[in-house]
Amino acid sequence: MKKTIAVLGLGKYGISLAKSMYEMGADVLVVDNDHDKLKDIEGYCTAAVCADLTNEDEVEMLGLKNVDIVAVAMAGNLSASIMSVAVAKELKVPLIVAKSSSDRMTSILKKIGADKVIVPEEYGGEQSARILASDTFLDYFEVDENLCMVEMLPLPKWVGKNMVELNLRKNYKINVIAYKNHSTGHWKILDPVEPLAADNELLIVLERDQLNRINK
Repeated sequence: MKKTIAVLGLGKYGISLAKSMYEMGADVLVVDNDHDKLKDIEGYCTAAVCADLTNEDEVEMLGLKNVDIVAVAMAGNLSASIMSVAVAKELKVPLIVAKSSSDRMTSILKKIGADKVIVPEEYGGEQSARILASDTFLDYFEVDENLCMVEMLPLPKWVGKNMVELNLRKNYKINVIAYKNHSTGHWKILDPVEPLAADNELLIVLERDQLNRINK
């Protein structure tokens, strides 16, 4: 199902996230108070709105209740970040992601309702988009320009089957390193004949050109 995301703030991270999500097929609403930034990104979004994100009335008029994800990408503006997260939380947006520039800001954003806080030094816009655009990706790391590591839930068609039946190395060119069993919370080496459960978190390694085959 196509996702809808609102990216609030068009700094380097926000622009990268918006473009990556749009290229992955999401509906993207971008919001900033800078007309030039909005004009520059108009080919990489579904809609663009100029608004003061420190103004509660303007934030409430953005229609955030209709989106799947709100990404608050303004680490340099704490007041705008707080306002945006608070309004999104009140509107019961399913997933609220916020960019942070410090441990203190991270703590504040989590307390007021951010589901995930991004530190740009650890996650770039494309990395965040890979996770947000997917129903199964939980985390994503680039090992180098060709290889990546993904923490993910099994695809629905994998559930109930074991590694022998799935033959993921042949069919998807991926290697499953380990899995987390939620009953214990521990990572384990996967038994090749043990059926996968829907809540088994998998740690896999694959080449970047194979990502789109499992990033659904």
